[in-house]
Order: sequence, then structure tokens, then C-alpha cells
Amino acid sequence: MSEKQEDSFAAMFEKSEGPKVRAKKLRVGERVEAVVVQVGRDAVFVEVGSGKQQAFLEAVELRDEAGEISLKEGDVIAAQVVEVDESRGIVRLGKSAGRANNLAAIEQARASSLPVEGKVTGVNKGGIEVELGGARAFCPMSQVDSRRVEDADVKALVGQTLRFLVTDIRDGGKSVVVSRRALLAREANDAASHALGNVVPGAVLRGTVTGVRDFGAFVDLGGIEGLVPRSEIAHDRTVAVADALKPGDMVEVQVREVRDVDPTRPGGQTKKITLSLKALAADPWADLDVVPGRVVAGTVTRTTEFGRFVKIAPAVEGLLHISEVGRAKADPGDEIRVVVKKVDRDAKKVSLTLAPEGAAIGSVVAGTTVQVGAVVTGTVERIETYGIFVQIDGTKDRAGRGLVPNAELGVPRGTDLRKSFPEGTKVTAKVLETGEGRLRLSIKGAREAEERADFEAVRSRGAAPASLGTFADLLKGRKL
Repeated sequence: MSEKQEDSFAAMFEKSEGPKVRAKKLRVGERVEAVVVQVGRDAVFVEVGSGKQQAFLEAVELRDEAGEISLKEGDVIAAQVVEVDESRGIVRLGKSAGRANNLAAIEQARASSLPVEGKVTGVNKGGIEVELGGARAFCPMSQVDSRRVEDADVKALVGQTLRFLVTDIRDGGKSVVVSRRALLAREANDAASHALGNVVPGAVLRGTVTGVRDFGAFVDLGGIEGLVPRSEIAHDRTVAVADALKPGDMVEVQVREVRDVDPTRPGGQTKKITLSLKALAADPWADLDVVPGRVVAGTVTRTTEFGRFVKIAPAVEGLLHISEVGRAKADPGDEIRVVVKKVDRDAKKVSLTLAPEGAAIGSVVAGTTVQVGAVVTGTVERIETYGIFVQIDGTKDRAGRGLVPNAELGVPRGTDLRKSFPEGTKVTAKVLETGEGRLRLSIKGAREAEERADFEAVRSRGAAPASLGTFADLLKGRKL
């Protein structure tokens, strides 16, 4: 920097607003955060710390490839103290120490842990050769990048000007060793520390997708990484992670959870961050137009041991319980018509039954009412070790399918139920219990009810005898 430039910078300092208050003395090599107060042609002026100490960065360090400076007043930038001139009251910051032009500058950069700029001039078997002003330096291959680099990638660096940390100076400056990896690691750690301050539950942040797996997607939030689990990708559970996101995508996510983890685990990140895309998307349940009894079209999405999940609206699935499936074909991908049985909007659950044959989509199907104590007829549909399931005549779904426990079958213990009640057998049973998903029947009870009715009929045809005798005696006159 020329003396003329220094004078112009000093003049601009005099013109800047606010008193010069120094909370503490800044040291060369110290990393600081600064607030932009003025953007000039040759320099960007900033304030550092709570004392708003004034400093500047040379504009050339902050220009993009088009030669523009995108910073504006109020922006916060991270930099390092490169020079402190107390006699002039000037503090110069920088992204690096710039191009070191002599051994003294290189030694100062090493002592202050300041990055230096160097031009890659060649590649050899062990690493890359770097020109630091008037000195030659060497960067081992393991220190070229934070990740493993291929030969083609290394050769592409020749001719580029990069930033390094000086790690060793030997033989009076004849042997200078630098590391780009150490600088990248330090910058990543600084970025992560800064980003972590914004990562709190409920915060909405922007990030870049870095990896996609079956279980979710990893998102870089600016130096720290979080995971969007598959369950938080979209409201529609059938959407695959790879179909929704690709590496490099810019996404807006909400922080769901932040937990401490073992700092010694691979990667070194001390926080486990769970993110969500779904939380920022419109809730499909908000406009869901379904009511109990309505016939809707659906597609079977998945099969479980307790039933089939059926997609009845975008991102909304209902459960067709295994007891409702019966002999109907309901495999993943099948299109079926179902009746909405129950809707729980708080729990976001829909219970379904199969629609009657011929039922039109949008029509309302009245439920079947079965009263306790009624004697009904039905067909054996399934046989289990604990009893048989009977579908009551005139019904089609679970509401009309009841269990006749072994104790209510009216057959001796040990009877082979498959022989006594093969599927398709017509039976008469008495309703013992009803309720949501619970219908119990009794074949034995139906027989007893019939015998009781016959007894009442016999007694009503004549006066009651002085002695009734046994129930069987009274029925001896019954015509069979």
C-alpha cells in the first residue's frame, strides 16, 4: 500500500461518522467480526467490537469476478487484523495477509497465523509448488484440500492463486511449507461457530443439499450440517427422498431439534440437527373434504400386518383394517373404492371400509345398525384357533363382521372347527356385544334363545302345570 493511499484512507477515516472509541487493542493475526459502515472505491470501512473501533479492508480483497463489491452498510463480515499503525490510528483488516513479498512478511504471517496468497506454479510427486512473492514454497499433497484430490484436480490448480497458512520455515527461508487444508478447516470451523448461533428449534434457514440417502437428506447450513429425515421431506409419505431433492439444491428448512453429540465422533460436529421441509409446506389436512359415510376413490400404497394404507387425497392416507379387507383384492398400486368410516383430524387418521358394490364415488353409505340381543344370520368367513368370524347377512364391512368365540360355538372342546364350520357355512347367532371395531356373537346363545321361545310358546298354549319339571320335559311335545 503506497503512502498516498494511506493518506487517502486516513482522510476517509476522519470523515467517517462517530467518535473513535477503542474497547481494546487489536493484535495482528486476531480474527474479528466487523460491521460495514461505508463502501468506498479503494476501501471498505468497518467498525469492530462493542467499542466500534474503526478499521478498513482494501477493496481489491472484496471484489467478485465481475469486479463488483456486493457488501452494503450494515453487513457483517469476518476478517483478520493484518496491520495496526498506532501512529496514524489505522487498523487494516483482510481476508489474508495478501501476497507476502519477502521472508520477513512470510515469518510474520506464520507467527500471526495469517493466510498468505500464493500462485501454484507446478505439481510434483509429493505435492504442489507455490510461489510466495519472492519465495518458493511447497504444499504436501495431503494438505492441498480438505478432501482427497485426484491427479487431474491437482493439475487444474496450476496457475491459480490460492490462500495458504505457513506451517514451517527452514534453512533461512529456503524451505517454506504451507497448508491449504489447515486454512480450509479453520474457515469451516469459524463458519460453523457463526452458523450455530442461528440454529435453534423453530428457526427457518436456507441451506444446500450435500447428500441424499434413503433415510433422508443432508443440508449444509453454512459450515454446519443437518439432516432432513425421510418423514420430514413431505406430507406425502410415498415421496422418495431422491425424487424430492438432489445434491446442490438450495432449500429452505425449519429446525426441528438440536441435540448435543459426542465431539469425538467422525466429522467432529458437536450438534445433531434435525430439519424439516414438511413443516414449511401447506398442510393437506387443512382443506381435506371427507366425512364419515362418503364413498371415495383410493389407491393402495402399502401393506402391513394390520391392514392396507390407501391414498384418498394428495398426501393423505387412510387405513383399511385387515378385518375390512376380506377376500377383496387390495395390493399396492390397486385402485379401490372405500367408505370413510371415521376421521380424526387431530391425530390425522382416517379409518376406511370397503365400499358396497356399485356405490358411486361421492355418495353416502348408511351404516349398518346391529342391536345387542338380536338374533342374526350370517356366513362363516374366517376360522381362527380362538373362534370363527361371521359376516352378518346384509353387511359388507367390519361393522357387520363379528367373532363367535369358542365358548359361544356350542360344540365340545377340541372340536375341529374347520370341519364343523367350514368357510361359507350359514349360521344363526345372537348379538352379545357391539362397539367400535368390536362385535361378539354367540351360536350357542341363538340356540338357547330359540329353545326359550319354544318354551314360552308351549306355556302360552295352556295353563302352567303345578310342577314344571325339567326344561327338557316341557319340550317333549315339541314337533321336530
